[in-house]
Amino acid sequence: MKARKLVTTICLVFCASFFTQAQSSVDKIVKEWERAKDYTKEYLDAMPESGYGLKPTPEMRSFAEQMLHLTDANYGFVSAATGEKSPVGQGESEKTVDKSKANVTKLVMVGYDFVIAAIKKMTPAQLDENVKLFGRFDMTKGEALAKAFEHQTHHRGQTTVYIRLAGAKPPQEKLF
Repeated sequence: MKARKLVTTICLVFCASFFTQAQSSVDKIVKEWERAKDYTKEYLDAMPESGYGLKPTPEMRSFAEQMLHLTDANYGFVSAATGEKSPVGQGESEKTVDKSKANVTKLVMVGYDFVIAAIKKMTPAQLDENVKLFGRFDMTKGEALAKAFEHQTHHRGQTTVYIRLAGAKPPQEKLF
């Protein structure tokens, strides 16, 4: 009887430890997206209102369009990875007519809220499930989330030049 209790206790401790470690993988992903949201907000705040229409060259996106593109991609990637239905259609944010600082900031922040809420609903096991991203790329859902994170980081980083061209100072790097 004592041995059975000991085995049961060991199993419970192991299972609780395993679940906590596995759940922490989802929690870590959420924490990184929360950091990215805060960092992107700093970029949106750093750009003066007059710089939202700024294009370094005519064929490039404006600052507002870069941020809205980042948002559309966040919806697309994360919807595909998590199975959560995106509240906006593909490319819909970029097509918005109101590209003011206030509206772009609102749209981008709502997009990050969608991402964070969708990831919070995931289980650790779902991160290892396979998905065909955009109907073309085979990967795990965790890898798809990593690609989404990489994409938003890339486009936010591009806007550093835009902010400098507008005569403003970009935010300090926020790795942690």
